Amino acid sequence: MKKLILITVCSLIMAVSSDVFACTSAIISGRVTPDGRPLLWKHRDTGAAQNLVRYFHGDKYAFSAVAETNNPNPRSVWMGVNEAGFAIMNTRSYNIEPIDNEENASNNGYIMKLALGECADAIEFETLLNSLEKPWHISANFGVIDAHSNAYYYEVNNDGYIRFDVNDPATAPLGYVVRSNFSFAGDTERGVGYVRYMQADEIVKAGVMHNAMTPEYIFNELSRSFENPLIGVNLKNGDFNRPKTTGWFVEQDFIARYTTTSSVVVQGVKKGEPVEMTTMWTVISYPPTTVAMPVWVCGGEDGIPPILSQNEEGRSTLGNMGYMMKEKAYAHEIEKSRKKIYFNWELLWNFHGNGYMQLVQQIEKELFREYNRAIETWRNEGAINRRQMKKLHDKWSSFIVEKYYEHFEMK
Repeated sequence: MKKLILITVCSLIMAVSSDVFACTSAIISGRVTPDGRPLLWKHRDTGAAQNLVRYFHGDKYAFSAVAETNNPNPRSVWMGVNEAGFAIMNTRSYNIEPIDNEENASNNGYIMKLALGECADAIEFETLLNSLEKPWHISANFGVIDAHSNAYYYEVNNDGYIRFDVNDPATAPLGYVVRSNFSFAGDTERGVGYVRYMQADEIVKAGVMHNAMTPEYIFNELSRSFENPLIGVNLKNGDFNRPKTTGWFVEQDFIARYTTTSSVVVQGVKKGEPVEMTTMWTVISYPPTTVAMPVWVCGGEDGIPPILSQNEEGRSTLGNMGYMMKEKAYAHEIEKSRKKIYFNWELLWNFHGNGYMQLVQQIEKELFREYNRAIETWRNEGAINRRQMKKLHDKWSSFIVEKYYEHFEMK
């Protein structure tokens, strides 16, 4: 039996509140998406400011995954997909045992890296979980999809799990399940992320009801959401821009927040389609300031756009640019020591249409259009054209950098 390695970082536990690790996620069954393919979304919040995409060789399967920049061979990854079409992500849960701490978080990432390297589908993931020595020291909601159209959430604690089938109308009558930082089987007096859960649930519901649930919709409406349903605030309605206000706002329970470091939508395949068509649409860094790009495992290192992978400085070029723009948005002249609280909404979105988020979405719209044309051709041909894939990755990596220099005065 495999044994989880336990890491205790007492000082970090005391210094960092659970709200820093405030991920939001959803799984949408293929039965309610426009093209019949399942979608797996994770919006990652963490204290590790810089992420990138890495390619790994697991024990059985190669995979691409979001990892932090501080280690070329990390113990943990935070969402990813393998060459068998198996994809996994997680959110930490703060209302199931054991009481969450940094040890549990490390184990969550370890489990995901292990699963991507060893599991072809959801059933093998369950077998892997059951093979681990207990107690697991895990408190998490794991979400998985695979090439057999399976779509499950697993609420996992110290010694067991509860599975939620997103394809089952009894579990998900509208064809989707949302999770933030609490588990439905947990203690209702604990947990965090209830407001984010409410907002994400409403956005996914609207997308499903309007047959609009696509990766592009998810990034624009979920990953770049600035709405708090509890207090009735939606910054995109214009009431919080100049001249009505100064354009500055206080961050409180938005899905997009200072601690957001990546957002990923894995678009699965229909039964019978080549598993290599599984696409990991990836935002590395803060979604309001960063363009999404696709990743394909079958391309190996070339399947990752150059600006998402490690550069000479050990970071993702696009992730670093998005991070620097986020820092500008949170750079309050007076409240410098509280920059994680106040952000310049006018700089992100305004009536002139030249906010960071608006310009990023313009670039992204053209990117989705060109990549989706190629993807549709590859589906018809039954395989990804790797040469064309690399040309697209190189073209768009260069184009995005040029546009960031032009629009945002990047140096």
